[in-house]
Amino acid sequence: MEDQLKEAIRLRSEKEMAKAETLFQSLIKANPNQGNLYYHYAWLCDNMERETEAIPLYEKALGLSLSPEEKKGAYLGLASTYRVTGNYQLSVDLLRQAIAEFPQQKEFDIFLAMALYNIKEHEESMEILLKHIAANSKNKGVQSYAKAIQYYSDKLDQIFD
Repeated sequence: MEDQLKEAIRLRSEKEMAKAETLFQSLIKANPNQGNLYYHYAWLCDNMERETEAIPLYEKALGLSLSPEEKKGAYLGLASTYRVTGNYQLSVDLLRQAIAEFPQQKEFDIFLAMALYNIKEHEESMEILLKHIAANSKNKGVQSYAKAIQYYSDKLDQIFD
């Protein structure tokens, strides 16, 4: 099975979508309890712009066993797919779950900021982004003001006398 999975992933990466899909479907039929198969097939559906088909595949993958790397990818893939299909609150909720489980994965924060924007939580969205910029920008000008950016990140509407 591992060799076939590697082949399906290779086909996906080389944009041979129909061949990859046939192989993923065959693998899932033969191994219906392998979470990584659903995850990689969901990823393929996303690449094919078939987001609504990807959602139940990501959900199934997360309900089964995944390696930590696959689980991170499934969280991000599903949350992003929820967001682009208008399921903003589901995206926010899943990203908060992912952040609780993998707090070191800062990419979740960025996708959370986008989903928060979609639900009109602009203050929290901006705070997340500003803190990320202050902590991670390599730009010397930004770094020279990193403490101020961090400080004001949650005070954007506050007026100081």
